[in-house]
Amino acid sequence: MTTARIDEQTQTLIVAGTGPRPASAALTGSRAQVTAKVTGGGRTWKATFPLRAARWGGAELPLPAGEYALSVEGEDLSEVAVEPTLLPILRVEAHGSVVTIAPPLDPVYETAEGQRTLEERYVSQIGAGENAVFFESFYGQTSGCNPRAIDRVLAERAPSVTRYWAVTDLSVEVPEGAVAVVEGSPEWWRARAAARMLIVNDWLRRRFVRKPGQRVLQTWHGTPLKRLALHRPGFDPRRMAAVVKESRRWDALLAQNVYAARVLKKAYAFFGKPIWTDGYPRNDLLVTGDPAPVREALGIGPDERVLLYAPTWRDDRSEMVDFIDPEQLASKTDSVVLVRGHSRTLKPGRDRAGSRVIDVTGYPETSRLLLIADALITDYSSVMFDFSVTGRPMYFLVPDLEHYRGELRGFYFDLAERAPGPLVRSQDELIRALADAEGPDAYREHYAAWTSQFNRLDDGGAADRVVSRILDQGWLTA
Repeated sequence: MTTARIDEQTQTLIVAGTGPRPASAALTGSRAQVTAKVTGGGRTWKATFPLRAARWGGAELPLPAGEYALSVEGEDLSEVAVEPTLLPILRVEAHGSVVTIAPPLDPVYETAEGQRTLEERYVSQIGAGENAVFFESFYGQTSGCNPRAIDRVLAERAPSVTRYWAVTDLSVEVPEGAVAVVEGSPEWWRARAAARMLIVNDWLRRRFVRKPGQRVLQTWHGTPLKRLALHRPGFDPRRMAAVVKESRRWDALLAQNVYAARVLKKAYAFFGKPIWTDGYPRNDLLVTGDPAPVREALGIGPDERVLLYAPTWRDDRSEMVDFIDPEQLASKTDSVVLVRGHSRTLKPGRDRAGSRVIDVTGYPETSRLLLIADALITDYSSVMFDFSVTGRPMYFLVPDLEHYRGELRGFYFDLAERAPGPLVRSQDELIRALADAEGPDAYREHYAAWTSQFNRLDDGGAADRVVSRILDQGWLTA
């Protein structure tokens, strides 16, 4: 008989049974995997599973929320059962071979009534007087992008400012010295209500109402090629109302360049308020960063060629586009291929058998991936406007160009005319382009025009300029 329990003191899952000691035991999810320490022998055995894991060479953190497959070699786990257990780092339960990890949120707060209670308690009763920032990046799924770059400079120049980071769960690593607050928790509601400033890179949610004296900086998350917000195809009065309501919550909007400032202003009806055209803080790293530690953490040698495949999402499909065979691409180009896509597209991390494909979908900072890439393969993603800071080759894999441009989203300009690299329609065509050593030279003038328009302010000092604005205007106190 196999049993399971949670050891709250060591914050581990313990599975025990009778008979010979199993050779291996693992807990495998789409974004993380841990192996158990198996002890015992003879009549009984015990497998101890840590509920923390180190990812990408970083610190050990609680496992990401989601379902995990529990496996113990040679054992029937059908009768395994662990009732929901709330630990300080996560919530866990098990039924058979399925272990479910959730954020460390008391179930009473997960209900609509529980959230209303917290909203009434903190939003209506607390003033925004704390010398603090509430950061949120991509709805709490990461602590990267422009908000993280601003955080780093703010921590140095204004150490007295408390820095809260909204996270979906505690597997999201926040910057050193910052305070993680799990979305929907009492701490999350209190921090968002009390902080004098919010810095976010996407829409605010959960009925946010800006309080007197509270400031919101919307950094956004990319210079747009594809049409946004009010400019998207088809008239939708509900979308229009939502866009205008959202942009009215912002006090300032950050733009990477003059072109982006013009587009974002109109797309979000952001009139009468300041647009800070200061370059993108997240791109400071591309000017000042060291690629060696990033390569080492990913297990990539200093002389290995790295291709980063980072397509954008599609409005008409939930899965990542599958226009390439990453294994074949790696083999035919003698490269390590990094795939930045959906978490279910590949196994997490480098394959033990020596595969040269790494799924970096869950990697916390895209900028660090751009820093180590020798070439970028993308389609319509705004990452093209960031990678050009490096001056390295770009390739545009666009087999659905007509559909995307004409029916799905539309563009602000003709990519085919201005792209700083070749547009290719298939993997075979892509491989030929990558093999052409003189290919980048053909786009030298296009590349120069591109960086002149889009990257003039990406000089390594964007985050410092943004923090200067914040402090000079008294939004925070150093």
